[in-house]
Amino acid sequence: MSTPVILDCDPGHDDVFAIWLAAANPAIDLRALTTVGGNGLLEFTTRNARIACTVAGIEGVPIAAGAAGPIHGLLHPAEQIHGANALGGPELPEPTVPEDPRDALTLMRAVLEESEEPVTIVATGPLTNVGLLVRDHADLLPRIARVVWMGGSTGRGNATPYAEFNAWTDPEAIALVLESGVDFTMVGLNISHQALITREVRERIRRIGTRTAAFGAELLEFFCATYEIAEHMPDGPLHDPITVAMLIDPAIATTVRARLDVETEGVFTRGATSVDLLGVLGTAPNATIAIDLDVDRFWALIEEAVGTLA
Repeated sequence: MSTPVILDCDPGHDDVFAIWLAAANPAIDLRALTTVGGNGLLEFTTRNARIACTVAGIEGVPIAAGAAGPIHGLLHPAEQIHGANALGGPELPEPTVPEDPRDALTLMRAVLEESEEPVTIVATGPLTNVGLLVRDHADLLPRIARVVWMGGSTGRGNATPYAEFNAWTDPEAIALVLESGVDFTMVGLNISHQALITREVRERIRRIGTRTAAFGAELLEFFCATYEIAEHMPDGPLHDPITVAMLIDPAIATTVRARLDVETEGVFTRGATSVDLLGVLGTAPNATIAIDLDVDRFWALIEEAVGTLA
């Protein structure tokens, strides 16, 4: 049985690999791609989703553009990591996969209403689209199986000392999703920094020999180079595909149930995710928190997906 999925993303180098994994693995039934402003401006993230599908020969998955920026405030794209077009490195082809004329929320609603079973929303960017969905279409909540989000952290951040980039971009959206009561999983920096793109990993992907692998290898070289400059990490972390990998193989990550809250007001801590791992607050857990990654199994899934596609 495959899991029906809407992938809400802001491609972004690591989002591209999440798209490829979701499209290639038979355990995932990829129903739609929706885009949000985050790693880059919405015009770039939407185009990059189309490029990711074009390169890998993925057809028949509708792609719709969503929110251009956060619910409150301005968008500050992660150009220092992803480049001005959010997909720096390789020469980007003209996308042949079309953009759906519907906006992201309209497409999400259609997928949820048309599905015979609840649909999982995998979010690998700021949670703006998902937050607006649960706020404005609460009638659809029973049709959402769960939300699996790459963002936040049980520890330090990367956009500010305490806030991870996706959380910092739109903490109000996170609060809306948590308040909705939907089944929620957080895949934070604490686990994604275990998925390091070592030189050995990059060479293995390059040797696969497909068009997708060659393009992916160029993406990873650029990504690691910018991470080395920006965060002193020569082997950058491939954050986003962990969300999809956990749906394919739940044993790929250990998890705990804990109370999760997000800071929306703090001068120095806006966007920080408060994860009560020790239960000191005495409040009921409201989220599943990913903790440790089986690194070898994770990369095996990535390499299999890249080798399966065009």
